[in-house]
Amino acid sequence: MKKVLVTGSAGFIGFHLTKALLRLGFEIVGIDNVNSYYDPQLKIHRLDNIDKFVLNRSIQNKYRFIKLDISDGEALSNLFQEYNFDIVINLAAQAGVRYSLENPKAYVDSNLVGFSNILECCRHSKIKHLLFASSSSVYGMNNKQPFSVTDNTDYPISLYAATKKSNELLAHSYSHLFNIPCTGLRFFTVYGPYGRPDMAYYSFTRAIDTGKKIDVFNHGKMKRDFTYIDDIVEGIVRVISLIPISKANDTTNAKAPFRVLNIGNNNPVTLRRFITAIENSLGKKAIENLIPMQAGDVPITYADINPLSKLCGFQPSTSIEDGIDMFVDWYRNS
Repeated sequence: MKKVLVTGSAGFIGFHLTKALLRLGFEIVGIDNVNSYYDPQLKIHRLDNIDKFVLNRSIQNKYRFIKLDISDGEALSNLFQEYNFDIVINLAAQAGVRYSLENPKAYVDSNLVGFSNILECCRHSKIKHLLFASSSSVYGMNNKQPFSVTDNTDYPISLYAATKKSNELLAHSYSHLFNIPCTGLRFFTVYGPYGRPDMAYYSFTRAIDTGKKIDVFNHGKMKRDFTYIDDIVEGIVRVISLIPISKANDTTNAKAPFRVLNIGNNNPVTLRRFITAIENSLGKKAIENLIPMQAGDVPITYADINPLSKLCGFQPSTSIEDGIDMFVDWYRNS
């Protein structure tokens, strides 16, 4: 199983995953719409980095990038017909909790229409394994910690979370009806070099570095299961070849080759510790504006990764301090 479609390949996770898979000898087709949710120049910079990586290793025949929006069903269908993909890794999505309050249609187009197009193409293409990005946001404000894949996720508190829960439901239906092996990956607050500028670690670093004030939500008491990008990519790579088999679970007799897994650090840290790590890496103190928690935010994310660990031995190894040091080093040299 060597030919892989990576959607959202100009995105943060997609960029790092594409390079990792190329190192392992996979043949990659990457697609992205290169939209303007944040500065497209960063996406272009990522794509240029991949091109240089491919050129330096003389593996041009292993990689191709195509600008394409997954909400364009006809273009996506043509792509699947042209390439005989073994594996599809869907990372394309409209991201961001707060932005979903401003532009809900973007989430419907990409996360719902786009994902349904992916499922339809997989249905007609005999895909051996579909992996797709879900999110820790599906857990909403669940009281039980850590969040487990067996927990109830019927109460998302943001449109973004609702679309990710919908992806899981749609994927299970297609998996059951058409025997498509599917793995949903619930990511927990991913960070690292080449990350999204709208994420807190990036915007905080830029603000602290330039002496600007930062908004500290919930007075710094929120906890996040920050997961370094290299750990995330390792988890995805380990799961690719572990194709789920058709079976029922504890709550339903509907058999499907389907599973959902948490990928997190299994070690939530406070926003306060997170800010301190950035201050220490930069050698500068933050100017803080303490404000209440915002609509759509949750007080804590904490991943139970036991199912993933048992499945493939996954064990994240990057502390928040080490991860922030590596991000700040990239930030200063980018």
